[in-house]
Amino acid sequence: MKLRLLAACVAAGLSSVAPAAAQTKWNLPSAYPTDNFHTENLMQFAKDVGEATGGKLQITVHANASLFKAPEIKRAVQTAQAQAGEVLISLHENEDPIFGVDVVPFLASSFEEARKLWQASRPAIEKKLAAQGLMVLYATPWPPQGVYAKKELNAVEDLKGLKWRSYNVGTARIADLVGAQPVTIQAAELPQALATGVVNALMTSGATGYDSKIWESLTHFYDTQAWIPKNIVFVNKAAFDALDKPTQDALLRSAATAEARGWKLAQDKTKWYLEQLAAKGMKVQPPGPTLAAGFKKIGEQLTADWLKKAGADGQSVLDAYKKN
Repeated sequence: MKLRLLAACVAAGLSSVAPAAAQTKWNLPSAYPTDNFHTENLMQFAKDVGEATGGKLQITVHANASLFKAPEIKRAVQTAQAQAGEVLISLHENEDPIFGVDVVPFLASSFEEARKLWQASRPAIEKKLAAQGLMVLYATPWPPQGVYAKKELNAVEDLKGLKWRSYNVGTARIADLVGAQPVTIQAAELPQALATGVVNALMTSGATGYDSKIWESLTHFYDTQAWIPKNIVFVNKAAFDALDKPTQDALLRSAATAEARGWKLAQDKTKWYLEQLAAKGMKVQPPGPTLAAGFKKIGEQLTADWLKKAGADGQSVLDAYKKN
């Protein structure tokens, strides 16, 4: 009797763990706060995947750089410390210039242009990432980039000597060209850097300004619409290949939906973010003619710099973009 009871208990225990054994669990690190629209889109993507696969693939999103810091995420997915991840792709421009195509100033400064640039550059970016064992799922844009400062800016020369936040090659180069002091600060560290005066000028989106409560430290925002950077969500290719075909298909369908939703969210949110900055007391305005002309000149210099580094690959991407 005891043996039969024990056997029954073991059988019951095995049946209770069988569904869990069939379930695949992924971790997806991101660098942005939980209430940022990119993270909200990621959360919805993870939910969509869970529902589309009947719970077979469960993705846990780790927001606000809680699992890996922004510059570490790509490497973590390459080395299978996480199965998927989201990064601002221009963070890795030093590794390959193609990753910085969307932050070439004034190359694409509207959402329509940014979408065309993504279509033109996606094959080259996918090829580079595939060589590193990564597979692109989708990309979504940030709102256009503007300049924040603690004082009025009438010309680029007014940035001289300011502590300028840099987060990629382009922003560091702008600091060099205007005589500002570049300070490397990632998004998750920005609120503290602003509060402690480590930076007092920067170029970023209305979204990051809002997330960072930038009005508590800085006073002016100039809507230069310098570029529209993108976050790319990718997966470790070996982890993707380990999924069965129906799960792979469901993942890719959910990714396509997330991409379309993310682009719409970025556009819908752009005006709202700037309204919020103004409501919090910031002076939100377009750049004056002298400031705009100065940034245009910087843009031309940075485009030439980028093309020199990117070579034939970069030229082919620009040619494809101009044909669209």
